[in-house]
Parts: sequence; C-alpha cells; structure tokens
Amino acid sequence: MIKQDLIQRVVDRTGLPRTRAEQAVEEILKGMKKALTNGERIELRGFGVFTVKPRKTGIGRNPRTGTEVDIEPGRAVRFKPGKDLQVLDKPTT
Repeated sequence: MIKQDLIQRVVDRTGLPRTRAEQAVEEILKGMKKALTNGERIELRGFGVFTVKPRKTGIGRNPRTGTEVDIEPGRAVRFKPGKDLQVLDKPTT
C-alpha cells in the first residue's frame, strides 16, 4: 500500500473530496514526523508504537575498496506492532 492508496481509502470510507482527504493524510504524516523528530513516542492503540532509539557509533567497510569507514551515531525509528496487528488471522476490509 502506498500513500495514494491510503488517501483513496479515506475518500471511499468517509465521502470526503479527494483534496480534503489528501490534506488530512498529509497532516497526520507531518504530525507523526514532527513528533518523531522531537524524540516523542507515538502510540496508536491496536496498531503499534513508534519510538526513536539512539544508534551506536560503529565501523563499517567500503565494499569497493575494503577501507574502514566510521559510522556516526544517530537516531533510528523503531516500530513495535500492537497485539491486534501481531495476530493477522484474516484480512479485513
């Protein structure tokens, strides 16, 4: 599923005009991105939890030359699925 599929589902299920549904989806995604950028935790009950975890410094290798490359520490988004999402018995529409 891509973002356009998600927008289409909003249109189909709510009857909103496509432009309004697109704005709604965009605002939700912007809000989530902003929260994660600020290091906040996002919990969507029944779906899962998004968190930002620190990533360690490391040493990698350039595959072409074989030389070692320092990998800077950073942050990575992690997702932990909720109970409802972990058990996928049958498809829902």
